[in-house]
Amino acid sequence: MTASTANAQRFREFKMPDVGEGLTEAEILKWYVQPGDTVTDGQVVCEVETAKAAVELPIPYTGVVHELRFGEGVTVDVGTAIIAVDTDPGAGPAEAPAAAPQEAAADEEAEPQGRQAVLVGYGAAPSSTKRRARKPQPGVPAQPEPAKAALQAELNGRAAPAAPATPVAPAVQPAPAAPAGSAVPAAGRPLAKPPVRKLAKDLGIDLATILPTGPDGIITREDVHAAATPAAAPAEAPAPVAVAAAEPGTIDTAARERRVPVKGVRKATAQAMVASAFTAPHVTEFITVDVTRTMKLVQELKQDPDMAGLRVNPLLLVAKAFLVALKRHPEANAAWDEANQEIVYKDYVNLGIAAATPRGLIVPNIKDAGAKTLPQLASELGDLVATAREGKTSPAAMAGGTVTITNVGVFGVDTGTPILNPGESAILAFGAVKLQPWVHKGKVKARQVTTLALSFDHRLVDGELGSKLLADVAAVLERPKRLITWG
Repeated sequence: MTASTANAQRFREFKMPDVGEGLTEAEILKWYVQPGDTVTDGQVVCEVETAKAAVELPIPYTGVVHELRFGEGVTVDVGTAIIAVDTDPGAGPAEAPAAAPQEAAADEEAEPQGRQAVLVGYGAAPSSTKRRARKPQPGVPAQPEPAKAALQAELNGRAAPAAPATPVAPAVQPAPAAPAGSAVPAAGRPLAKPPVRKLAKDLGIDLATILPTGPDGIITREDVHAAATPAAAPAEAPAPVAVAAAEPGTIDTAARERRVPVKGVRKATAQAMVASAFTAPHVTEFITVDVTRTMKLVQELKQDPDMAGLRVNPLLLVAKAFLVALKRHPEANAAWDEANQEIVYKDYVNLGIAAATPRGLIVPNIKDAGAKTLPQLASELGDLVATAREGKTSPAAMAGGTVTITNVGVFGVDTGTPILNPGESAILAFGAVKLQPWVHKGKVKARQVTTLALSFDHRLVDGELGSKLLADVAAVLERPKRLITWG
């Protein structure tokens, strides 16, 4: 056994695992250990935040922490070693295997060998298509690197970069500068990848005015950013005597703005909402209902011995009403399978509850909620909310939802137009319960009233079905005895 092999067996690396469903990265939130600490198999060593939740990672080795490869707040790709453990610290000093340098990783990424492994399957095969190098234009001499930089600076409206501190013969006369419009050969369309073209379009940059620095004459993102950089004042230019005053009414807000990277739960929520809004055709319907009897039932259930120790609130009965309505209209509990062009009808209800947490919006769900009794539903609902607030919701708890409830009423909001959780057929918004004048038994009285909003995927649920589903939820909340007669 060679020394390198022995070291590799002694110093074990723990790599960032895929703790969710095909996630590609996670941010290290907190380390619970430091180099020199003793760890045991199964001990939690850090907490990471994926695109779905915060998760604690146990290490599968026993030994002494030799090195933490990344600090807190760093986003690490799945499969990258994050910690090294000396599994035989009593064997004396030894040299641990070094982490792969970032430069080498970048080179490997830039020049992939074969297909790259990802979390599920493999990435696309490398393209065998190669672009031909641009032919030099007649009468246009090849530009050395300093000349290219000077020309690019001129195209961008900036002064040429300072020349290296080497003697230059004064007798040499610079070639006359070509006009900006003719600086780049006009033979054909400029070569650039679609993302680079989009970037140039967004920044208002004409690709024809950019001198490419990429291989085979391809314009890179760096070229576009360089062209978009504001012109810099020449180094030898004297400082202005006075600063021009800002135009009346102009306020500089840059010093009062904060920029926060989009990552973790916020990134996942943004991607999911965009995907849902532009994939599933949403329809939202509203209904206002007298829930006075439901509010009285909530107070009665709080005194019921069978509900002792459980959290009883209006959301619990709204959830039960929704489940009863879905039982009467099971066709609304479905999913659209675009790949197979099929509608998947589900004989179970995994009821999602939208929860606002310090890390953002998450939607854990109660598995098989339709089969649970009211005490069981109350217990799971309480556990779900408590776990979400602590930031301990697991990715599995957020997977497989079929329908969702969002309780916007806790913020004093009457209602809204909720966006579907991707892959689900419907989402019910429960608004604030308020005392309002209401006609009851032929007289105008102060009654407790709320507004419900139901958004549904119109590919799965047509107007009649969606209307009946929402009307039945309202009917149960208006007369909660229907929980017995319909349930």
